[in-house]
Amino acid sequence: MATLKADLEIEVFERLERVTDPELDEPITDMGFVERVEVVDAKKVEVDFRLPTYWCSPNFAFLMAWGIRQQVSSLPWVHEVKVDLKDHCFMERVNEGVNGDRDFREVFTEYCNGESLEDVRLKFMAKAFDRRQETMLLAVREAGYSAQDIVDMTLAQYDALECQGEEDAKQHPRYRELLVSRELAARPDDPVFVTWKGTSLTKDDLKDHLAKLRGTRINMEFNGALCRGLLSTRYKEVKMGDDGPTLIDFIQKAALTNAQAAEQAQR
Repeated sequence: MATLKADLEIEVFERLERVTDPELDEPITDMGFVERVEVVDAKKVEVDFRLPTYWCSPNFAFLMAWGIRQQVSSLPWVHEVKVDLKDHCFMERVNEGVNGDRDFREVFTEYCNGESLEDVRLKFMAKAFDRRQETMLLAVREAGYSAQDIVDMTLAQYDALECQGEEDAKQHPRYRELLVSRELAARPDDPVFVTWKGTSLTKDDLKDHLAKLRGTRINMEFNGALCRGLLSTRYKEVKMGDDGPTLIDFIQKAALTNAQAAEQAQR
């Protein structure tokens, strides 16, 4: 029975890899947000998660909690899911809303400006699309494709690509998934590199388009490093790597210094 329980919990954790931080397009499992996964019985699953700060955006928190509930509920053997956001200023509202299947606009009327959960999700999906596309554009350019070849590349040609790098291999199916789910490409002869709005690219557009995508990626990567740093400082779980200090280490040091200064000021 214990082995079965462990196997089921692994299955749940693997399903949680499909839930991403909406701002960063990184799995919440990779970000270290998932604190506990427990199969309580043959039908019920409990998932605890936490975020880098006490005041992380309630929109982000709700999106992730909702994603957790959807993904775990999609497992055929699961009949009940309890999601528990920990250590957050809106944790009670998020938990009650998600577990009670309440509408996002009802829970966060004063913060959502009339937007539905889908509206918010699409905003961040567009950023994810850009980030994944940039990785694949740079990969095919590195592989020797000309600008014209790149903008003319079809879905069938894309599917036949052999990825050389780890990041390319990771983003290859993820980019395709968004492309197809948004119906930006469907047939084998459809162009695979288009804008989020479905506009075709030309070879003359490519340089400026890549510059735009680069700006999106840099912003997301910085936010990702910041989140990891804040999370590690809050829960003090990250050690400095063999290659020396990273942005996370500097954030952690600065946060600890500020905390020490505040403590001394109270004495």
